[in-house]
Formats: sequence, structure tokens, C-alpha cells
Amino acid sequence: MTRWIRSNWFLLALACVYLTGHFGAETFAPLADRAALRSLVVMLVMWAMGVTLKAETIRKNVSRPSASLLAIGINAFLVPLLCLPAMWFLSPEMGGGLFVAGLVPCTLASASVWTRQAGGDDSIAMMTTMVTNLGCIAIVPLGVQMVLALQTRVPPLAQMEKLAWFVVLPLIVAQVMRRFGLATWADRNKKRLSAAGQIGILVMVFFGAIAGSGYGNDVGTVAFSMIGVIAVAAGAVHLTAMAIAIFASRHAGMSRGEQIAVGIAGSQKTLMVGLQIAIDCGVSVLPMLIYHVGQLVTDTLIVNRWRSKN
Repeated sequence: MTRWIRSNWFLLALACVYLTGHFGAETFAPLADRAALRSLVVMLVMWAMGVTLKAETIRKNVSRPSASLLAIGINAFLVPLLCLPAMWFLSPEMGGGLFVAGLVPCTLASASVWTRQAGGDDSIAMMTTMVTNLGCIAIVPLGVQMVLALQTRVPPLAQMEKLAWFVVLPLIVAQVMRRFGLATWADRNKKRLSAAGQIGILVMVFFGAIAGSGYGNDVGTVAFSMIGVIAVAAGAVHLTAMAIAIFASRHAGMSRGEQIAVGIAGSQKTLMVGLQIAIDCGVSVLPMLIYHVGQLVTDTLIVNRWRSKN
């Protein structure tokens, strides 16, 4: 039992933090209005994750960029498109939340880790992570404006500026710091930095739960059947994107390691940026949470199956 708790502490903490924020929203309401604090947390987490990314492993993709380009295209464009049909039968808040989950970039941590564990080429996952996170400065505001314009009052240029500050700038600073002497320290403390990043995610989940309860559309007011519908929709989007990624890469004659990387990096999404965008847009954070937990669970099972075949 203790071993199981150690292995799944993050999922347990995620549930506890969300429920605390939701049901204690009235007590913690002032925290939900501190946008500067939320942005600071995101910046610190993005820096902590970015400083562990090794640019050396990304350079080798430049000579053979086809796998990385395929993963980037699926992650940035196909996944948001796959979310659109669900908006026909979900409420505006839930449908908008799922679209935000599909729109945000590839996750900084788990994509590379899962790819490496499955025997895939983690340099492709790293390239996908870097490009989608840097490119979100344009992709996210434009996507929000095209699909969620009626639900959000955040101007596209203001959102671009905000993403530049709390996503792009920390990544650039982190890589500059690696180049000028921090690489050895970052590699030595990678586990601690990852743990700090997970704590930051929990803080953002707490903020999101507080803000979400104010909209009256999250846990406690949404029927469990609707939560199940969201879970099925999010899981279908994730697994469909992964299946298309693997099929396309296999059809293109890519190696097994490249297929694994394209499948994982093409379909995974970052919780950190997704929570911030969902809160800013006034949509539910629940689909983003469900998508993230779903990708952790399903990809763990898939990776274990791939690893058993190595």
C-alpha cells in the first residue's frame, strides 16, 4: 500500500488539492484574483522544466526533421480540431475547457520521460516540446479568438504578450543559463526540479479549482454522468491523435523509435499552461485536469506494453 501511494502520490495530491480549492472556494476566493501570482508560479515552473532540457539532443533533429515536424503538426493543429465535435454536446464552459486542453502545447516533462521509457527517440519529444511551447505565443491566442471569442474577453495581443512573459521568456532564460554554466547543476538536480514543477502544478490546480467553482460548472454542480462524458471525450481525442500519429509515421517509413516519439509527443498536452489559459478565458479547468490525468494513465499502460516488446 505504501509503495502504491509513493508511486501515485501526484494523482492523489491532484485530487486533494482540487477538492480543497473547490469546496473551500469561499475561504480562498481572494487567491483566485491574484493573476500576477498565478503568472509567477507558471514562470517558475516553466523555467524549472526548461532548464533540464538538453539542447544538444535537439540539434540532431535538424538534419532529419520529418518526425519532429509531424509530431509538432499533430500536437498544434490536429488535436484542437479533434476537440471541436465535443463542443456540440458539452456546455460552453466544458466544451471551451476541452478546446483549451487541445490547444495548449506539449507537456515539458512526461512526453520525454514516457518516450524514453518506451524505447523511443526522446530527442523528437524534446524538439516537439520546445517548438510547441515557443509557438504557443501565436497559436493559443489565435485559436482562442477563432473558437472562444464569445466566451473570453482577453484580447489576442494581450494574451500573446502574457504567453511571451510566462512561457517563452522562462524557456529562453533557462536555456541561456544552461549554456553559461548551469547545465551540470540542472542535470544533477533534475529530480528536485521536476518535483518543484509538480508542486507548481498543484498550486495552479488549486487556483483553477477556486476560479472554477465560481463559474458553477465544476465538481459538485456537474453530474457525474457529465464528468464521464468529458472523460470519454478527452480520452477519445488523446488516443485518436496518438493513433493517427503512429499510423502516419509508420506509413512514412519511420523507425519504431520515431513512431513512439511522434505518438506520445503528438498527443500529450501540458497542464501548466492549460490551467492558466482556462482560467484567463473563463472556461472550466476540469477538462484540462481530466485530459492530463487521462494521458498519464493511458500512456503509462501503453508505454508498459511497448516496453515489454523491446
